[in-house]
Amino acid sequence: MSRLLIGKTVSAALLPSLQNQASLLKEKGVEPVLALIRIGNRLSDVRYQTSIQKRCSSIGITCRPQILPENCRQQDLLRLIRQVNQDMSIHGCLIFRPFPPAFDDALIRASLAPEKDVDGITDASLAGLFTGAPTGYSPCTAAACMEILNHYDIPVKGRDVVVIGSSLVIGRPVAMEFLKREATVTICHIRTKDVGKYCRSADIIVSAAGCRNLVTASMVRPGQTLIDVGINPAENGGICGDVDFSNVSPIVDAITPVPGGVGSVTTAILARHVLEAAEKASRPFLVLGPHPLKMDKRMTAAKRHCPSIS
Repeated sequence: MSRLLIGKTVSAALLPSLQNQASLLKEKGVEPVLALIRIGNRLSDVRYQTSIQKRCSSIGITCRPQILPENCRQQDLLRLIRQVNQDMSIHGCLIFRPFPPAFDDALIRASLAPEKDVDGITDASLAGLFTGAPTGYSPCTAAACMEILNHYDIPVKGRDVVVIGSSLVIGRPVAMEFLKREATVTICHIRTKDVGKYCRSADIIVSAAGCRNLVTASMVRPGQTLIDVGINPAENGGICGDVDFSNVSPIVDAITPVPGGVGSVTTAILARHVLEAAEKASRPFLVLGPHPLKMDKRMTAAKRHCPSIS
């Protein structure tokens, strides 16, 4: 049997530092607040919101859920996002996706203020991830995958990694996280021929395709680490990942279960991002440019030569 990479163990290790950070902020009079914007009552969204609220409560972060009806208009969502942007007491915002088919995903993502984008959905946040610039936040699930590998001392540098799934939500962001750590990354997608060929050659496999039993025993080998990000309805009414867990887990060296794997770490990373956003918001604004006194002297001198300056 392979080693199980349990998410709760990782999030438990992060909890004390997050609680301490929240306490320090409150000592400075800053109450960390996360807005949760959700449309309708999709079961996966409701479950995720519940887990987020439990995590935030245990750390000391206040959640403010904002629930829109399933038949809401796009302008209702955009209006709510503008309100969150303008509310200085809110430090981070998570918007549940996917949106209704008629909604403009790009427009909605762009409407969120980047400094409050704690789940890395805006173009500004993604640009920071892809260029290496210190702007925005990485998508929480992608960052959670790396946190699990770090916690269990699984090396990444120089390793061959296969990511199954090319979305901007997980696939491409997690690929960039591996590249930053000097891994060699192959992204497989719906048009990839013989995904199993690429998987068998990898040291680490991350499956984020959202397809039950996609990764089978014939696609893996001993010595591998498998991170299962998929969330799919199981036959028993629960949830399962992308991996045929019962047949794959005896072969590979390490694997994340579903449930119990990446999900609980994702909520811890989200909380970390909210605290970082609250910390940034609490810092006094810096005056950039010339010193004010020196600038006044320059303006006085300029007025002597040009009286029309006012």
